[in-house]
Amino acid sequence: MKTRRSDRLVDMARYLLEHPRQLISLSFFAQRYESAKSSISEDLSIIKRTFDERGTGLLHTVPGAAGGVRFISAMSQAEAQEFVAGLCTMVADATRVLPGGYVYLSDILGRPDILRPAGRLITSQYLDCEIDAVMTAATKGIPLAQSVAEELNVPFVIVRDDAKVTEGPMVSVNYLTGSTKRVEKMALSRRSLKPGARVLIVDDFMKAGGTIQGMQTLVHEFDGTVVGTAVFAEGRSTVRLLDNFTSLLHVETNLANGEPIRVNPGNFEQEIYQ
Repeated sequence: MKTRRSDRLVDMARYLLEHPRQLISLSFFAQRYESAKSSISEDLSIIKRTFDERGTGLLHTVPGAAGGVRFISAMSQAEAQEFVAGLCTMVADATRVLPGGYVYLSDILGRPDILRPAGRLITSQYLDCEIDAVMTAATKGIPLAQSVAEELNVPFVIVRDDAKVTEGPMVSVNYLTGSTKRVEKMALSRRSLKPGARVLIVDDFMKAGGTIQGMQTLVHEFDGTVVGTAVFAEGRSTVRLLDNFTSLLHVETNLANGEPIRVNPGNFEQEIYQ
């Protein structure tokens, strides 16, 4: 039975949201709902306008016989400011401060209501960028990397500090930690990343950036390209091994004036919206 227009609009919007960055032909929707392409085109115009007004994301139309529509997830600057302001309030808790100046974030990075908008915000920097995979270390950043990968509709790969039999042949690199000056090792399965891949690196917390620099080196071992680096929070460090990165939060601990913790928005506005 032919689908009613109201039902068609709801289902079409849901399908687009669940298949970000995938080119979907008008013929696919026409067959799915037993409707004329002209009707589908009108429906897509309504969805596009609604997505624009609500800041849900962008709906791009690709002309031609092989064209269609592609939904790209994004977050407006106003929504990003409100979201990060809420994060600042949430993280600015003295009981979160751990030895070494780190901050406890596991509970926050386990909440879907935080991970979904965080993934949308991070991917907003790469609206017109081709990305093949998201990379993260085997730490608390895994859920965040998965959320970003879902918004980009690409695989995410996990770098480990030791080789596992179940991973098969591995590529490993040595890297220097920025804070302790120790030489560490990280490895990635050869099957995880295709040669020449364009990779977005995502991590939960960065101080000096040694771990991220190690992941960048690992990407180069696959003849890949690092298209960007994003972290949930950056901490204060006397040594900074990275210059180009995007952070949602900037966290300072063990301050000279006796404050246990100070949390401010990171550099995301400068990196994403300017």
